[in-house]
Amino acid sequence: MTNNNSERRKWLKKVAAGAAATAIFPSILSFTAETNEKEDQKMKGNINHSICQWTYSFLSLDELCMLVKKTGFAAIDLIGPKGWPTLKKNGIDSSMCNGAEISLVKGWNDKQYHSTLIKNYLEHIELVAAAGYKNLICFSGNRNGMDDAVGLKTCVEGLKQIMSLAEKKGVIIQMELFNSKVDHKDYMADKSAWGIELCKQLSSPNFKLLYDIYHMQVNEGDVIRTIKDNHQYFGHYHTAGVPGRHEIDESQELYYPAIMKAIVATGYKGYVAQEYIPTGKDSKEKIAALKKAIKICDV
Repeated sequence: MTNNNSERRKWLKKVAAGAAATAIFPSILSFTAETNEKEDQKMKGNINHSICQWTYSFLSLDELCMLVKKTGFAAIDLIGPKGWPTLKKNGIDSSMCNGAEISLVKGWNDKQYHSTLIKNYLEHIELVAAAGYKNLICFSGNRNGMDDAVGLKTCVEGLKQIMSLAEKKGVIIQMELFNSKVDHKDYMADKSAWGIELCKQLSSPNFKLLYDIYHMQVNEGDVIRTIKDNHQYFGHYHTAGVPGRHEIDESQELYYPAIMKAIVATGYKGYVAQEYIPTGKDSKEKIAALKKAIKICDV
């Protein structure tokens, strides 16, 4: 998956609503009508489902909102302020907000970015709270030769300057864990233990980790035990198949029903967002894949 990094970076930079051809729209209508999406996929209510916008960027944001509703859930991940009016119009939650970050590789572990990040996050915390949302993503940044302990200390120093406002406004800052073996070479927050130590040193109820199941399986494995032992530090979850970062079906090594049951058993009430890259040859197959992924995770 050599293109995963560039695809997601491009999407995070856009921040705005999705930009896809409107010609796809009729196919969504016809497909969901044919398969009776909402009727035959009633959610059990134990998992709050979401979908990451960038992975379904062949749809406009309006189209993705329609697909989400037809599939039976009501949230989309990684949407910035420009996309929120579209979500609100469609009755869809912004389950993970973005737009304050500089990039995936330029983050809180490097002091040269602190002034920009502090300004951006203070502004976005206000925006997220005013919009009635809860979660705002952040990134450690790459090592670039930096020792992990130094990077941890630097993250603490910077993040402490925004946490009081986050606590006051009820916004949760969530740092995503990535793998550094395949998709995000040199990324610092590539181990759950490093992220957990960051949470402990910040000691704020409004700082959590976005535990990406795919990334952590690639980098360290032992997913279910990690979730059971450390769930208090995890404020959000992402999914994808291993290997390949594609659909969470029978072709890969992770068994998501068991993982979802482990998450439910912790008492978690947040969102689980699908972040796999669909492999279908056309929009119909990709849409069917989303329905299947939600069904697998709806335990």
